[in-house]
Amino acid sequence: MTARPRLVTRREALVAGVAAGGGVLLGGCTRPTPPTYGSLLRLGDNFTYLAHRTLLPGESLVREYSHADLTSFPAVGTINPASAKRAEVAGTYRRWLASDFGEWRLSVTGSVARPGTWSLAELKRLPSRTQITKHVCEEGWTAIGEWTGVPLSRVLDAAGLQPSARFVTFKSLDRRYDSIDLLDALHPQTLLAYGMNGRDLPVAHGAPLRLRVERQIGYKSMKYLTELIVTDDLDDGGARGYPKNGWAWYNGI
Repeated sequence: MTARPRLVTRREALVAGVAAGGGVLLGGCTRPTPPTYGSLLRLGDNFTYLAHRTLLPGESLVREYSHADLTSFPAVGTINPASAKRAEVAGTYRRWLASDFGEWRLSVTGSVARPGTWSLAELKRLPSRTQITKHVCEEGWTAIGEWTGVPLSRVLDAAGLQPSARFVTFKSLDRRYDSIDLLDALHPQTLLAYGMNGRDLPVAHGAPLRLRVERQIGYKSMKYLTELIVTDDLDDGGARGYPKNGWAWYNGI
């Protein structure tokens, strides 16, 4: 028998709305909320975040497509790190390219029992996942691509999350700084991707490793990853973080 779709009740919607304004108890536990910085627009971010977390199943999957659905996939706004203005960034990336990324490492630190580093070869030895998903850009365009990588949850499991852990912060070679909560971090479709469309990840798409957060808008899927930091509290990145530069911290879709 086909189950009837579940409708969101008025009471549930009101609970989500109240929580967005006050960030109080939902489902018996306190939900962390994104910083508002005193902005009414940021309260809208909180509404979206808490409504999604309250009303949607934590393990719900985004749609996956077939190879026949693959489209062209521009790398909008990407600057090859080897040509970066900062000499340190350019020099480091050129060394990585010269070693076929053999010198690249991903560090995993913070609220974990076993902090350490991973080489690209070590990540590729972990069980992988391949998925064909739609990338939704904040600029209004979409594209469908195939991604291969290791689920972020496997790396976090290997590191051993502390009970107090709540967020994962990401840093990139080109000094970008962002974070997601553990619900997204442990989602089965959240990947540390090293492959695209059946080949190694191209430079323009973040080689050797990029994040894929399929349940959020495209800019959350950071390229050129170098660090993962598990934290107990939300780290917005300060001057380098997206919220202080006019972007929403949470962009669920």
